[in-house]
Amino acid sequence: MVHINIEFKAQCNDPEKIKKILTSRNADYKGLDRQVDTYFKVNTGRLKLREGDIEKALIFYSRKDTKEPKQSNVTLFPVDSNSSTLLKEILVKSLGVLVIVSKQRSIYFIDNIKFHIDTVEELGSFVEVEAIDINGTIGVTKLQEECQFFLKLFEIPEEDLISTSYSDLLLKKLS
Repeated sequence: MVHINIEFKAQCNDPEKIKKILTSRNADYKGLDRQVDTYFKVNTGRLKLREGDIEKALIFYSRKDTKEPKQSNVTLFPVDSNSSTLLKEILVKSLGVLVIVSKQRSIYFIDNIKFHIDTVEELGSFVEVEAIDINGTIGVTKLQEECQFFLKLFEIPEEDLISTSYSDLLLKKLS
């Protein structure tokens, strides 16, 4: 599945505040997912295998590393528990592991917008908002507007916005 996201990520000093706002807006809570993302060494973009109880997929994405809401071009290939072990073995042998990111993720949806409230090992708490256009009917302008709305609603200061992925933050911390 190929789709476009407009997304932002920010440090989150008060995850409960974000959860309360989402609950007050009748967000659909999908659950708490323990996820391990194995990032592989690739020439362009980012390639990761996500292993979780709720979400399992091989994900390739490319985007600019900027703080403001930005476009991310995503290719997602769902996997199941049986195939992920063999797939991971093939990717590790052929590409090599860049870094492994472990996190607890609370997942919410409001219409086409996905919300993650993450606690990332070694990094702390974050909120991530993805306005998703799966079939090309929403458009980038509307997706940008949706992200801007939640950026303001959550009262996220500009200095809390994150320009890179968790993998980049973890690599920087480990170096």
